[in-house]
Amino acid sequence: MTLKQVKEHLAEVDSLQFQLPNGNIVPAHFHVTEVGQVTKDFIDCGGTMRHEKVVNFQLWNADDVDHRLQPKKLKNIIQLSEKKLFIDDRLEVEVEYQGDTIGKYHLDFSDGKFQLASTLTDCLAKDKCGVPEPQIEEPSSACAPNSGCC
Repeated sequence: MTLKQVKEHLAEVDSLQFQLPNGNIVPAHFHVTEVGQVTKDFIDCGGTMRHEKVVNFQLWNADDVDHRLQPKKLKNIIQLSEKKLFIDDRLEVEVEYQGDTIGKYHLDFSDGKFQLASTLTDCLAKDKCGVPEPQIEEPSSACAPNSGCC
């Protein structure tokens, strides 16, 4: 989800809810402690230089259980970040949230809630590393119904 899409969804909701991949809801008293732009320049294992840029939200729970961040307040924080950090709202948003360690999630939206979607590591140069692409097995006609093999 892009930052522009986040802002559009903020205009549709009366309260903020973030749902974890396991179905649990981030406690309602969460804070958004950071809205930033993260740039990552790196070389993958195949020697290709890569450049990534994303918008990052950091969610945090404190002991102030009466805290409630409203959609309008988050939109104001986003707008200030865009202005001060020159953030392009076409960038994808990633979310950090504290579990056993800091988890990094993609962001989706459904049923009036922001959905934290799990992220995975991957080899970006499978062709250069000798990692075979997964084979898609074609259905065998030898054991199709009425083929006589079974």
